[in-house]
Amino acid sequence: MLQVNFIRENKETVLAGLRKRNFSDQQLQIIDQILDLDNARKQIQSELDTLLAQRNALSKSIGDLMKQGQRDQAEQLKAQVAEAKSQADALEQQLADTKKQLEDLLYQVPNIPHASVPHGITADDNEVYKPWPKPLPQLPADALPHWELAKKYRIFDLELGVKLTGAGFPVYRGKGARLERALINFFLDRATAAGYEEIMPPHLVNADTARATGQLPDKEAQMYHVTLDDFYLIPTAEVPVTNIYREAILDEKDLPVKMTAYTPCFRREAGSYGAHVRGLNRVHQFDKVEIVRLEHPECSYAALDEMLAHVSGLLDDLELPYRILRLCGGDMGFTSALTFDFEVYSAAQKRWLEVSSVSNFETFQSHRMMLRFRDGKQPRLLHTLNGSALALARIVAALLENNQTPDGIVVPAALRPYTGFERID
Repeated sequence: MLQVNFIRENKETVLAGLRKRNFSDQQLQIIDQILDLDNARKQIQSELDTLLAQRNALSKSIGDLMKQGQRDQAEQLKAQVAEAKSQADALEQQLADTKKQLEDLLYQVPNIPHASVPHGITADDNEVYKPWPKPLPQLPADALPHWELAKKYRIFDLELGVKLTGAGFPVYRGKGARLERALINFFLDRATAAGYEEIMPPHLVNADTARATGQLPDKEAQMYHVTLDDFYLIPTAEVPVTNIYREAILDEKDLPVKMTAYTPCFRREAGSYGAHVRGLNRVHQFDKVEIVRLEHPECSYAALDEMLAHVSGLLDDLELPYRILRLCGGDMGFTSALTFDFEVYSAAQKRWLEVSSVSNFETFQSHRMMLRFRDGKQPRLLHTLNGSALALARIVAALLENNQTPDGIVVPAALRPYTGFERID
């Protein structure tokens, strides 16, 4: 969430950033509405402070008059105090209503894009930040997509998932289940070796937790909601892990904070249909290892580069062709200041599949959750970052398709110590 003072002091920068996100002139009016409400808040607060000071002075005078035996004058002042209290109560309610209106508007304003974010409306306008430097893999004409390979080698079962739950909930079996578990452990081991503390968070969170990282109210329609208990199934481990430090003030010497977590992720993905989402291309439950960082504001973009290098190393070790995209203003997430997407090439489908998003949110999340650090002066807001390292469903799809041979599916060498086998056949 943006800070009102930041909006006031950088109004033109904020408006330019929202235009990069393709806000219309009508939508941009929200900025003036926010500033007007903040002015009203300040005026009400000033009136309330003045009234409370007057009431306190009157109360003191009543005490003095009572000590002097001037009871009649004291009683007259008591009536004035009662009136002042009534007026103060009304102003306090007006102030609370104004603050609530202001907060509701602030929740509707996305983060301001970093200067390097390209203009654009859809994913077609994203910038190729790092292309794949080699020829893309070519498969024989009879190569199978991963959903056909899954049937042939009994790797996962989508129909069984429909029986147990519904569409988009795959059931992994045999070597498919072991491959999934191997990838999780491989990613976690690489993250902990890079200095990330492993976390095992809850898979359900309350509304305050979802709101703090920006899932509410922006992505409410995409989350599974357990209405009886008012809990939400997590769409990513970023949500509970970042919230571990909600309302905390860290010492500068304790930075950076680096955390990693494996969790299943749950996303409704409403309205996702068609051939491009077949098989594991888009599912409602998938496994993911996440990396999260809390950084000093002056170090966060260097940390973002480190995270890009970390994810690149994973894909290099898995021997998968990949490219990195810098997302345009129209395709970037609500909370992000700068996002890079990793896509792996699916040789059987002849298309790129997104497997990771790595983002810097700057102070947008930390302001919502009051996550700060102390550098010897006043507490300052931290920068938060997170990235998929990696999302498994599409990684599995690409591994199956790209490594298929007449004798089965070859497991990359880096994974064999984790799978215990070299081939799925």
